[in-house]
Amino acid sequence: MHIHILGICGTFMGGIAAIARQAGHKVTGCDANVYPPMSNQLEAQGIDLIEGYDSEQIRISPDLWVIGNVATRGTPLVEEILDRDEPYVSGPQWLADNVLRNKWVLAVAGTHGKTSTSSMLAWILEAAGKRPGFLIGGVPQDFGTSARLTDSPFFVIEADEYDTAFFDKRSKFVHYRPKTAVLNNIEFDHADIFDDLAAIEQQFHHFVRIVPKSGLLVVNGADQALARVLKLGHWTPVEYFGVSGGWQAEPLDAEAFRVSLAGQEQGRVRWELLGQHNRTNALAAIAAARHVGVRAGAACEALGRFGSVKRRMELLGTAAGVAVYDDFAHHPTAIATTVAGLRQKVGKARILAVLEPRSNTMKLGVMKEALPGSLAEADLVYCYRANLGWNPADALAPLGAKAVCHDNLDALVTAIAAEAKPGDQVLVMSNGGFGGIHQKLLDRLNAAIALPKRSPTAQ
Repeated sequence: MHIHILGICGTFMGGIAAIARQAGHKVTGCDANVYPPMSNQLEAQGIDLIEGYDSEQIRISPDLWVIGNVATRGTPLVEEILDRDEPYVSGPQWLADNVLRNKWVLAVAGTHGKTSTSSMLAWILEAAGKRPGFLIGGVPQDFGTSARLTDSPFFVIEADEYDTAFFDKRSKFVHYRPKTAVLNNIEFDHADIFDDLAAIEQQFHHFVRIVPKSGLLVVNGADQALARVLKLGHWTPVEYFGVSGGWQAEPLDAEAFRVSLAGQEQGRVRWELLGQHNRTNALAAIAAARHVGVRAGAACEALGRFGSVKRRMELLGTAAGVAVYDDFAHHPTAIATTVAGLRQKVGKARILAVLEPRSNTMKLGVMKEALPGSLAEADLVYCYRANLGWNPADALAPLGAKAVCHDNLDALVTAIAAEAKPGDQVLVMSNGGFGGIHQKLLDRLNAAIALPKRSPTAQ
């Protein structure tokens, strides 16, 4: 079958493309924005990509159009598909019908930590010899791809609460019918489709309602929003993490922690990942893996060899003694957690935080008041303010002179490079490609080193 995917460069739809290709289908697709790592993954898979959504693509005549939620009514190709009564389906529905049916689905949901927890879980199952299939909203370093199809009965999926498609406004995760469901946390996000936190909690309850009584809910017991969701009703056994009586992580030093369940030690993890958020994600992954037969001790040992995820505090390079990191953080809570993690790693070294408020929620300015607090631990803050309906300089005013905003990318790179000194840590945070700022900055720093120094007596 030939399928053509609209919005193919999104992390989820790109994963659909990879899985469909591995299943033997001919896959093509289109998108308006192309950036790594998904563009690299598609290229490696040999999947042809068309820029834009022009109506002329109707001539491709695939057997099925798979439409991502980025494609809305009014999009030329969408209108042509509808006018011609062409067969179409959403990505989640295609996945449910063609891949997840008859699988033991392990789904990881929550506002934060989905990608990291899904990656940890997939790696634990891989280390246990279970060869899971997976679809993750990032690229785990241990696998080198965001999606994989295998003949294993187990499939790990990052379960997103964002809506499915222009013709299906339910959250994506209601299509997945998990047997093991991880609920990490809930905060207000996706202000473009949800009116308030209660609306998001309602969608999470829809998710809880489809988990069978033979399954398992792995739930962050410290999250009050999740407590409200479960209070609406649940029909599945629950294991809590992050609270007394459930799964807990006790730090032993900066790189190790003890894992316990109901006060009984289950194993120890020693790794390079930092921060309480990563330890909490690990607990969720260990608990979920135990549900499919992986001993907690074996899971702990596997996590000691876990290689993290691309775009999650990923060191892209060092130039002129300045380290440049890339991170996907775009919600104030995630920004604060990311900055705190880097601070724990680098101690008193200067952190230059570089932010692109690119998500739909951030573009609306819904959480702008929380930005100063989320960036408080950074020494300097640089914000890219292009394509925003609000002024980040006003929002960041509480940070005083340490916050600088630019609406020109080259000017932003110039300002950062001029200020950066050996030993500084530049932390770039965006949920998009950010115009390739990471490499531009490394190139600018390297160029500064290469410039010949003028003699004091030179005329």
